Amino acid sequence: MAEIIQKDGTWTFDGDALRLTPGRDKNVGLLRKTLGELTIPLQGLAGISFEQGRKTGRLRLRLRDGADPLLQATGGRLGESDDPYRLTVESDRYGVAEYVADEVRNALMLDQVPSDPVDGYLLPGPSVPLSASAGDGTASFDGEHVRLEWNWKTEDAKASAGVRSLALADITAVEWQPAVGLENGYLRFTVRGAATKAPPKYDPNSVELWGFKKDPLMALVAAAVQARLPHPAAPVDEVPPAKRLAGPAQGTAPAEDGHDALLRRLRELGELHRTGVLTGDEFAMAKQAVLKRM
Repeated sequence: MAEIIQKDGTWTFDGDALRLTPGRDKNVGLLRKTLGELTIPLQGLAGISFEQGRKTGRLRLRLRDGADPLLQATGGRLGESDDPYRLTVESDRYGVAEYVADEVRNALMLDQVPSDPVDGYLLPGPSVPLSASAGDGTASFDGEHVRLEWNWKTEDAKASAGVRSLALADITAVEWQPAVGLENGYLRFTVRGAATKAPPKYDPNSVELWGFKKDPLMALVAAAVQARLPHPAAPVDEVPPAKRLAGPAQGTAPAEDGHDALLRRLRELGELHRTGVLTGDEFAMAKQAVLKRM
């Protein structure tokens, strides 16, 4: 086993999978902290690199195209602090970082893992239910419906339509775009039969984002929905990815679909509330959604 422990996080490789655990350092982004531990199967990796710097270096993972719904939904637009596939390494641990990188490369070579794109997600995406508030609204997803609620900052023309409930079966695409410069970002859902060219500010199927701290959390909602949509590269007649996510290849234990998984989710929500990641209202909404499924 190869492992590197840093303030930024811990990466552990056992030969079959790489486990990424975010650290508690102040520079760790809110998205990484909320997403929690990730397990990347060896088959989902395309490569790893280590870049040395004067004071710190960086370990970077490259996943196979199409393997991760988070990367699919965000299009590689996550900021450095929110990128779960990057680890800041202190200069006195450069040797350990090189060792971890070599072990992963050797395993990829010995197992002859291809680096070409995949036609099915190899990671399950964020756990549901989940909820995020940013910009002009709150987006919640329970695995079957997306709920969009508006706040006092929402444009009147959009808020007048009231709360939106979008069935997963009606969603054909989802996209998260961060705010860049003077351009606002957005979380946008493309709904069958309701295509619109309106800017996110006026689009009732979009949440407009202004570049504040909680914006990246909307990317988690996007990823959770993306994981349950047909894979862009999958054959039309293939079984939907949502039905494959419970399989061993996703790194999810069988118990994840049962009562124990719901109890674990309640504990995770409680921790996020205690650390201030979730507000009281967000915690109450997410908790209620979990209890309804128990």
